[in-house]
Parts: sequence; structure tokens; C-alpha cells
Amino acid sequence: MKRLQAITLGCSKNKVDTEHILSQVEHLYEVVPEGEDVSVDVILLNTCGFIGDAKEESVQAVLDAVDRKSRGLAEKVIVFGCLSQRYMNELPDLIPEVDAWFGAREFDPVVRELGVEPDESRREERYLTTPSHYAYLKISEGCDRRCSYCAIPFIRGAHKSVPMEKLVAEATSLAEKGVKELIIIAQDTTYYGLDLYRRRALAELLQKLSEVDGIEWIRIHYSYPASFPEDVLDQMADNPKVCRYMDIPLQHISDKVLDKMHRHVDGAWTRELIRKMRERVPGVVLRTTMIVGHPGEGKKDFDELLEFVGQASFERLGAFKYSEEEGTFGAENFKDTISARTKQQRLDALMTLQSGISYDFNQSRVGSEIKVIVDDFTDGVFVCRSEFESPEVDGEILVRYDSSTIGDVDPYSLIGEFIKVRVNGADEYDLIAEIIEI
Repeated sequence: MKRLQAITLGCSKNKVDTEHILSQVEHLYEVVPEGEDVSVDVILLNTCGFIGDAKEESVQAVLDAVDRKSRGLAEKVIVFGCLSQRYMNELPDLIPEVDAWFGAREFDPVVRELGVEPDESRREERYLTTPSHYAYLKISEGCDRRCSYCAIPFIRGAHKSVPMEKLVAEATSLAEKGVKELIIIAQDTTYYGLDLYRRRALAELLQKLSEVDGIEWIRIHYSYPASFPEDVLDQMADNPKVCRYMDIPLQHISDKVLDKMHRHVDGAWTRELIRKMRERVPGVVLRTTMIVGHPGEGKKDFDELLEFVGQASFERLGAFKYSEEEGTFGAENFKDTISARTKQQRLDALMTLQSGISYDFNQSRVGSEIKVIVDDFTDGVFVCRSEFESPEVDGEILVRYDSSTIGDVDPYSLIGEFIKVRVNGADEYDLIAEIIEI
């Protein structure tokens, strides 16, 4: 068989796109794991074009791929995704060594470039690049929001929900492959269903997915705060398969900054939504994202953000510096006058605050007994997660192998299985635990 290496940059939504393409061609190609610098016939690169740092990473990945081609380690380099969608008119001339460029949604042309005619019957099939026990489920494409800093709508197009029956079929197929955890993703998961059903249908979808045999955890990512469908909270509180975990990028708390961002919420709405989540889903873990250095963010606005983060005590928080993106409302209407130094200082201050909050949360879990799923076994340590940790973005629960606890059970056989552990140590990122039941 020919050998193909797929490299996916950016978000988990890109990972799903890559997996759909690989499912169409896996009969013709041996898929080489990402990260191996070996000889292949094709390097397939799925790029990100969201913000400055992501674009730089994608460009460097393309340059690395063509360098491998020049060294005889690849015969062909194919690039698709958000970066090439955004700069299709410039990139082919700048990097002519790439054999073919495609946009973010040109899956069939990519498959044909790989020498395969797309198979309609495999549209919902996936070649998993994640461990076999969890998978991302992309429930919609595109975005109808017009946040002033974001280029996604003109890269990915308008919001388009995937019909519920197709998602259930995809989830069923994944479960048959051994997937036990679904991570629900989209540009905005709470917008799901408005175009197809004229209502927000995420809660209904969660219920239907929870009825799929083999699926034990369902986790929600990328939820927009405006007009948040509160029936989703009922699913989180009452449905044992829906994790008490919510990824909800808030971006800021200052009314002035939120208005400039075109977020369609204000600080009071945001605070009330967080209060409702904590009240209606006891023990919920919240992950959010903030932007520092957005045009118009003064010291008072940033201080308000710090105060809010301290009060809200988000268990998980990521942040990034504002990046002016051509074509966005912000780039065309606001001057990016905040210095790079100030942006970095604000980012450092925010993440220092969050580090203490995360440490306190993890310390509060010492002594608890929790159900976890084993993601890996390496160097005598089980790498695990509870319902409160999402893969790739959150910390881990590390459990030392102890033959007196598990007997003669092959430790590798526990990968993808649920076990019960007792937490006996913690830092700001990870927990240390011991097995009490398998």
C-alpha cells in the first residue's frame, strides 16, 4: 500500500475533517501516525488560519512538509483547511513546492487528488486519529455569529447543522468501533438546530446520543453564552451520560469590551448565566476562554476581568492575546493600539491568577474517590481523566501501576476502560491517584 501521513493543526473540528477524508482513502493508503519523520508517499496537511500564532504554526508546518519532500521523504504534499481557504490567492505562488491546495470544505477534491472517487456510503465514517475510546462529534459547520475579532464566518461560511439522524448514525458507528466518550463540537454548539428545526435542539440531540449503546460519556465544547438554551443544563443535571462539564468561551466581562467584540451579551448577563449553571448543575466544571488586549480594553476593563475571574473561579481557563485579523470588523474599524508588551503583561497576570484557582480546585479533590477512564499506560503510569477533564486541553489524573491492586491484569488492557481511583495529591494541572477498583 501507499503511505500517507496526515498532519492536523488547530482545533478538534479540523481533526474530524481529517478523519472523514482518511476514511475515504484508508483502503488505498497505510496511514502513518502524525509526528513520525519517516518516508511517505503523501503528506496531507490540514491547516489553521484563526489567529496570528496559529497561522505562523501552519505556515511553518507547510514549509517543514516541503522540506521533507526536498529530502526525498515525501513524493507529494497536499494542503487544505482554513489557512489555504483564507489565502488561496497568495499561498500557491509563495510556496510552489506544494502539489495541491484546497479550501476548508473541499473534501471530495482532496479525496480525488489522493486517487480515490468519494464513496457516498462512507460520509459518516471516520478513521480515528484519537485513541479508540473517545472521539469528537462535529454537529454543525460554519457560524452565523459576527464577533468583531473572528475570521471563522468568512472562512467556514454560514452555520449549517448536521441532521440529527446522521449524527446518531455516526455516533452508532463510532460506538461499534469502541468509542465510549463523545465530545460535542462546532463553532457554536448551542446554536445547533436553528436552521433545520427552527429551535435550539442541542438538549434533544444529547438525549438521543445518550441512547446509543456503548456511549457512556458525552461532553460539550464551544458553547456560546448568548441565548444559551437552559434545557441543556437539565440534561447535564439529570442525564448520567452527559458530563457535568461545559466549555463556554466568554472572552471578556467588561460591557465596553463585549460590545466592541459584538458578543451580544453584557457583564450582567454573563454573571447570571454562570450563577445559573452552578446552581442548576451542582458540581459542574466550567472551562472558558478570555481575550486580553482587545481594542478598547483599558486598565479598568482588565481589572474588571481579573476581578470576575477571581469571583467566578473557573476550574479551567485559557486565554490569548488579541490578534488583528484582516477582513474582520475589528481590523477594519478599530485601531490595535495596545502594545505587545502590555498584552503579554495582561496575559501573564490573568494566567497567574488562574493558576492559583486551578490549584485550589485540584487540592479540593484530594481524598475523593472518582470514576476515570484510562487514556494511556506509559512508564508504569496510567494516564486517566474523570468527567471533569477533557482530552488534550485539561490536566490528567496520573495513577502509578500497582500489581498488588490489579493482580495479574495486563495494564495495557485497561486502556479505554473505566476504573475507580482515590485522589491523594494534586498540583495546578494534574492529580495523583491510586486504583481502588477495576
